[in-house]
Amino acid sequence: MLILRSSSASPFGRKIKIAATVLGFANRIEVQMAKTTDPEDSLRQQNPLGKIPALVLEDGTALFDSPVITEYLDYLAGGEKLLPAGAERFDVLTKQAMADGIVDAAILIVYERRFRPAEKVDTNWLSYQQDKIDRSLNAFEANPLPHVSHGSPDAAQIALACALGYLDFRLGGEWRQGREKLVGWLDDFAASVPSFETTQPHD
Repeated sequence: MLILRSSSASPFGRKIKIAATVLGFANRIEVQMAKTTDPEDSLRQQNPLGKIPALVLEDGTALFDSPVITEYLDYLAGGEKLLPAGAERFDVLTKQAMADGIVDAAILIVYERRFRPAEKVDTNWLSYQQDKIDRSLNAFEANPLPHVSHGSPDAAQIALACALGYLDFRLGGEWRQGREKLVGWLDDFAASVPSFETTQPHD
């Protein structure tokens, strides 16, 4: 068995759960909850950065973070399932990176509000992160990703769906305003990939 260290709320862990299910590996991966703020959690030995997700292989080696794990699962599946070959691969990797960057910025917004007293929250920092999110969402709205074919999403599609799901979960879904194409794309993804529903984040 492979061991996935993650949390129920992690959008990056959700990416791996969906990818594993799509590839038929769900029964080969045991999900173990990780507490990133707990110095006694073994996560810090598995990933010195103390970040999730981390995938612990049968020999004890740990892979991190989500793009690396995604590529590893694709390799286990024989390749070119989540990440195509040739020049198209770099387009998928770039769009996966943009979707992951949306999540990175959203997490920084969440942490700024969660860990600072209200009177010390830096509104300029929040705006800086929100601008990253808005620019990226607008780029996806202007040039939508293809709809999922035969229930087999690629890495960029999975990453974008998880990013939008996290914005719904943590930031109230305000991203939906004025982005009808992106909303429709996510609805189609959810209908095409059942594991999107079964991996809904929660605290």
